[in-house]
This record gives sequence, C-alpha cells and structure tokens, in this order.
Amino acid sequence: MKKEVVIVGGGPSGLATSACLNLLSIPNVILERENCYNSLWKKRSYDRLKLHLAKEFCNLPHFPHPKSSPTYIPKDAFIKYVDDYVSHFNLNPLCCKYVESASYDEETKTWRVMSKDTNTGEVDEYIAKFLVVAIGENAEGYIPDVPGLESFHGSVLHSSQYKSGSKYKGDAALVVGCGNSGMEIAFDLANYGAKTSISVRSAYEFVQFHVVPKEVIHMGMVLLKYLPLKFVDTAVNLFRGLLYGDLGKYGIYRPKDGPFFLKATTGRSPVIDVGTISKIKSGEIQVLPEIKEIRGSEVVFSDGKSHPFDAIIFSTGYKSTANYWLKDGEHLLNKEGFPKEKFPNHWKGKNGLYFAGLARRGLAGVSMDAQNIANDIKKFFSAVVTKASPSNPCPRGSMHIHK
Repeated sequence: MKKEVVIVGGGPSGLATSACLNLLSIPNVILERENCYNSLWKKRSYDRLKLHLAKEFCNLPHFPHPKSSPTYIPKDAFIKYVDDYVSHFNLNPLCCKYVESASYDEETKTWRVMSKDTNTGEVDEYIAKFLVVAIGENAEGYIPDVPGLESFHGSVLHSSQYKSGSKYKGDAALVVGCGNSGMEIAFDLANYGAKTSISVRSAYEFVQFHVVPKEVIHMGMVLLKYLPLKFVDTAVNLFRGLLYGDLGKYGIYRPKDGPFFLKATTGRSPVIDVGTISKIKSGEIQVLPEIKEIRGSEVVFSDGKSHPFDAIIFSTGYKSTANYWLKDGEHLLNKEGFPKEKFPNHWKGKNGLYFAGLARRGLAGVSMDAQNIANDIKKFFSAVVTKASPSNPCPRGSMHIHK
C-alpha cells in the first residue's frame, strides 16, 4: 500500500502528527501495535495518575483543553480528551499492526514498512515517502537484572502494570526507583496501608534529584515566560527549601543545577511531589539504598542490611523499541532508542525520517514535534507544486496540498 506518510505509534505523538498532517491535506496512516490507540494511558497507567503539569502546558496541537477541565487533569479525563481529539480531527489509527521492519530503498527513495496484523497474522507492506517514529518514550518497561530476582517469593511487576495499592494493604512493598512514577506509587501504597519502602540511593553515592510541589512548578513555568531561567530556578529552590527543609537525612539530595536548567539541558524532569515527602518524614515510607541481591523473600541492600518483602514494584523507566525494527536510520538512535541529536534538533533524521515525542519534553514537546514534522513535510510538497506548470505537470507520486 502506498502512503505519503507512515506513522508508527498510536499514542499522543502519532495522533498529534497525523492531525497536523490532516490539516495540511497530506495523506498518512498510523500503525499501532496494541488493540487500541493511546494504549499507555488506557491500559498501562495507575488509577490515581494525573497530568503532573497544569493543563495549559499539556495541549495537543490545535486543541486546547476545555475551560471547565481542572488545572491538573486526571487519567480518565485525559483519555476522554484524546478520544475527542481523534474524533475532532477524523483520525483513523490502524490497531493491532505490529511493525516488524522499516527500511529505506535508495533506488525509489521510499520507506518500505512491513507490518503484521496481530489478530490474523497477515503481513502488509506500506511504501511511503516519509516515515515518522512516534512510538513514545514509554514503549517498553525496563526491569534491571537484579541477582536472585527469579528466587523472589512475592509478586514482581513493572510500574506500567501497577494499578492501585488496594491489593497490597498490610503487605511489605518495595518500590524501586525515585522518579515521578516511583514516588507517586509509593505514596499510593502507603495510603492503602502497605508497609512501604522506596529504594532511592546507593550506599556510596547519594542520588541527586529535585523534589518540587506541583504548584511551585506551575509558578515556575509561568515565570519562565517573563524572567530568565536562572532567576526562576533560584526562586523555585527557595520555595522548595522553605517547604521541605534539608532532605539529605532521608537520602534525597538536591543537584547543584536548578530544576528548569536540568530539564532544558538534559530532559530530566524534577519529581513532582504529591505528598510522598510528608510520608517519608513521618516514617510511613522508608527510604532504602539500592538493591544488591535477592534471596527468596529477603532483599539485600548495598549497605549490607536485608528486609523481607511481599511485593516489588520496579519503577525503573522505559526504553524505546525503535532499534528493534528501524533498519536504515538506527544509527541516528542511541542504545535506548532515543535520537542522538539533542533538543531542539532531535525530531528530524535523514531521507524523510522523523521522530515525534522522543525528546523527554512531555506533551508540550509532542505538540512541538508534530507541528515541526508536518510543516517540514509540507515544504517538500509545496516545492513540488511550485515547480509544476502546464508544460511540466507534477511528477508521478507528487500531490497538491492546500496552502
């Protein structure tokens, strides 16, 4: 099947790119491996999840959130927002389409994408001038290789499989990882009466990360519109210090650089506190070093101490899966499957290859990528149209678009 643009991934990144292309009358198709679009939110997110940033910073292109929406949008409301987005822009993602390979044909200057239908096993080939990798930052959950993990007597799961702490009441639960998901899952477990611990540091080197209330982050993002980043970081750190004091005795150390500077230069987000810090201070959540090994029900930590647990939830991040199937562009990706080019140049590859939503810039980054990609593809077709004339009609395979 011939398409001008093939988009791999039916999450917000792929949907946003398709919507922007539709507005420019550029034919495209979305291939999604799951049985529904927006599967991360619909199938792999915990119940209490909300957008950590205010809604004004979480729009998809050309579709602001309703004024009636709360400032911090909960999971179900965001799912409805994406459903409305799909309907509004008449998107038609093809689900259960597992991309096995995508390779560039130098002779025809096109991408050949092989996709298997996970229901029927039928294999389809798509031929496109442009290929958009939009599988998202959270395509596949990562669990580290912990010695003895296979011997653990309790339940083991990745944070993408976690739904609620209700089933863990009275259990000793260990959360591994101190990012936003790990800290919020620990809070949720403690709220449901689990004996909760979180592994956030090693015995020899303390992990450094910013913990900031969502209201202070919101304030900082608004101030960034008017004030220098350095000033905003100073103000945010001041508020953080007044609210939390010194968290070093809990194994939580603040980095030297400010939260917005780190986000701008590394893509690393601060931890948005939803109440976890107060539970750490009260002793409801215990902070432990990194895991050294597991012996049955006992988890041994790098300080030599061990504790028994009934469940381990690994909030240890995700990796992109593009390296598995991208055959003529993989050199543009690092080993985690993210573009080697840094923001803001990450979105454009070579030979009509693009990357959407892989810059660790949240939904604002998704929106930016989608618009950049659509506008760049439009330039190609505009150039073709401009060159065409009655005596020199458009070349085969070209198309007219609305300007």
